[in-house]
Amino acid sequence: MKSGLLAFFILCGLFFGSFQQASRLANSTSNSEPGWILTWNDEFNGPSGTSPDAAKWVLETGGNGWGNDELEYYTSRRENVRQENGRLVIEAVKEQFTGPDGVKRDYTSARLKTQGRFSQAYGRFEARVQISEGQGVWPAFWLLGEDFSTAGWPSCGEIDIMENVGKEPATIYGSLHGPGYSGNKSVTQAFTLPRGRFSDDFHVLAVEWEPQVIRFYVDDRLYATRTPADLPIGTRWVFDHPFFLVLNLAVGGNMPGNPDSSTVFPQRMLVDYVRVYSRE
Repeated sequence: MKSGLLAFFILCGLFFGSFQQASRLANSTSNSEPGWILTWNDEFNGPSGTSPDAAKWVLETGGNGWGNDELEYYTSRRENVRQENGRLVIEAVKEQFTGPDGVKRDYTSARLKTQGRFSQAYGRFEARVQISEGQGVWPAFWLLGEDFSTAGWPSCGEIDIMENVGKEPATIYGSLHGPGYSGNKSVTQAFTLPRGRFSDDFHVLAVEWEPQVIRFYVDDRLYATRTPADLPIGTRWVFDHPFFLVLNLAVGGNMPGNPDSSTVFPQRMLVDYVRVYSRE
C-alpha cells in the first residue's frame, strides 16, 4: 500500500514539474493578458561576456551630449554593455576616456537601439528591468519614431516607457514628446512605488499603445492613460506610425543633474528581457 502511494506521489510530482516547465516556456513567449501575440523579443540568453545580438540591436557610440548635456561617452565595449547570466548589463563607469573622434569624457556607458532592425506601430512594449540609482544617473527605456532621420525630433514622436532620475530611486516617469510638448514641456506622469526602490529588484515596465491611446504600466498596474485630449491645445498627436526601441544609461544631463560625491560607480542597469506584442 505504501509503495503504491509513493508511486502515485512520484507521478504527481513529475506531472507538476512538467507543467511548471511548460508554463515557464509559455510565459517566455506570451504576455499573461489574453489578446496579445509576441512579434519581437530578446531574452539576452547569449553566452556571458558577449555583445547583444547584432541582428536585433545597434550599439550607438559617441560623447556629444546627445542633446541633453550628458557627460558620458557611449561605447560598444564589453566593459559597458554585455550579456551576463541571461541578462543584458549596461554599465556606467567613471573613467577618463577619449573616443576615436577625439572627444574626452570622464564617464562611459552604453546605448542600444533597434533602428533599422525592428520597429512597430501599436502594441504592447515591455521590459523587465532593475535600474541603477544615485545622483546624476539616468536610466531609460523608450521608443522613438522610425522617421527620426527625416522628420527630426520631436516631430517623429517619443514615448518614454521609463525614465528615472537617480536621486529619486522609488519613482519613474512615463512621458510623451512631440511638436509643442517636448523636453521639459512633455506630457509626463510619475509613478512611485508604495515601498522600496526600483533598484532593489526587477520590475516590468510597459506601455500598451493603440490608435489614439497610450497606457503606461508598472508590474501590470496601470498608472497613466494618454489620448490626444491630453496634449496642449494646438498641438498634434504623432503616435500613429512605427517606432523603434532604445535602452540606455546616461550619466548627468538636463534631467538628473550631474553626479556628486555621493554617487557610487560603476552603476548598472540590468535587463532580463524586452518583448513586443501586437493585438490578435
